[in-house]
Amino acid sequence: MKSHTITGLAGIAAMALAGCTGKSDARLKRPNIVFIFADDLGYNDLGCYGQKIIETPNIDALAQNGIRFTQYYTGSPVSAPSRCILLTGKHSGHAFIRGNHEWSERGDVWDYYKMEADPSLEGQYPIPAESVTFSKMLQEKGYTTACIGKWGLGAPFTEGVPEKQGFDLFFGYNCQRQAHTYYPGHLWRNDEIVKLNNPFVVPRTTELDGDGDQTKSESYARYNLTDYAPALMLDETISFIRSAKDKPFFLHFTTVIPHVPLQAPKEWVDKYREKIREEEPYLGERGYFPCQYPMATYAAMIGYLDYQVGQIVEELKKLGLYENTIIFFTSDNGPVTTGGANSAFFGNAKPFNQAANRLKSTVYEGGIRVPMIISWPAVIKTASVSDHVWAAWDIFPTFCDLAGAEHPGGLDGISVMPTILGKGRQKQHEYLYWEFPERRGQQAVRLGEWKGVRDSTRDGNLKVRLFNLKDDITEESDLSEKYPDIVKKMEDIMVQEHTPPEVARFNLFSVK
Repeated sequence: MKSHTITGLAGIAAMALAGCTGKSDARLKRPNIVFIFADDLGYNDLGCYGQKIIETPNIDALAQNGIRFTQYYTGSPVSAPSRCILLTGKHSGHAFIRGNHEWSERGDVWDYYKMEADPSLEGQYPIPAESVTFSKMLQEKGYTTACIGKWGLGAPFTEGVPEKQGFDLFFGYNCQRQAHTYYPGHLWRNDEIVKLNNPFVVPRTTELDGDGDQTKSESYARYNLTDYAPALMLDETISFIRSAKDKPFFLHFTTVIPHVPLQAPKEWVDKYREKIREEEPYLGERGYFPCQYPMATYAAMIGYLDYQVGQIVEELKKLGLYENTIIFFTSDNGPVTTGGANSAFFGNAKPFNQAANRLKSTVYEGGIRVPMIISWPAVIKTASVSDHVWAAWDIFPTFCDLAGAEHPGGLDGISVMPTILGKGRQKQHEYLYWEFPERRGQQAVRLGEWKGVRDSTRDGNLKVRLFNLKDDITEESDLSEKYPDIVKKMEDIMVQEHTPPEVARFNLFSVK
């Protein structure tokens, strides 16, 4: 891949910005970057993508003043590999982390009491110390960097923790399992535990309080505590922006919203109770905490995230940073139907197939096609909708161009700076590739309007199901028998793009 420097696309960006503002100092050549990464947010969870119940005016405003993408894909259908692929610019056939790995070799990592007492049991399998990450690149280019939210790429006391992977500040959940409560006993600030004013409630508890009457709000008291983690993360975010305002900064806002369990501040739940009216409580039948008003709470969580986006934008405006800040908003993967979340109620996977086996944890469209909005007020002056087909591994080279850095070797991505700037020729991917070792092994290829999917590769099933996304966005009509030449191309790509994983857990095929 050809490397670009500040004289290339980043230089074009600097000139475009200088032309818009009448300024040309060194700061303008490197905009502040805010990357907002929602957790399990569906393609249709936002008003600007068609949501009719949940209100997202602040996120919609980003789209109204920026670019809304309709064919952006995340790197993987679950959390940890999605974050690894984003951070390292390698698709899932080349990435180090390819699935969730709770690293049970250390001990009983699912015993929450033991984990609360021993933080060395927290966290997921770590990315290597030598990993090339866009956060390290941005540090090298003079950016102050922060990750605030959820990590999931390296347990405490390993080389995979955020502060060893290019972040000056980390605040939030190191561990995905710990993030199964919004009222945890602690969070992390870099390598220090921050105790919160919450009693310890084991995630996945399902008991009700008092007399257990599911119609009484007091029965759910233990699941609505004092320190709401997303609120603390917003406070930390505003503090970081203020402290970093005098030179370029990168904020990786990796919120846990709207991942289950369903927990939100009462005033936000009450707003959607009025809108949604009567509904049945969720009592923990499929895991995660009970919730008296599950649909209202899910909507409230996304509404609260939208409020946070508004607060971030307001702070940038107060400090005079908004014009020269490029904001990305997206999700780590598609939505779920577990833990009381009801995808069909909100239609949050539309227009894709909303069956539970076609959403999160699958390489079907509902699991990997997600919202993407880019706002850069000083450069993007006209709102637009783009059907450019791209993916999470394109973010790294795009950040390189924004920062004026050369593209490191080994990236799978293509910069989208020409699309952002509306200038120059945007290179296109010939195809996109995914693999995912969970649910018995999956592979997928996007080739023009065609999508090929393999299920159960670990069971020896190598048949490619073929769909035409233009005519069949719900991926229901298998055309593989009719177009064997296209299937052969898919098979060749699946062989070509898959490299054996370094971690045995991520094997895609059966091991003899």
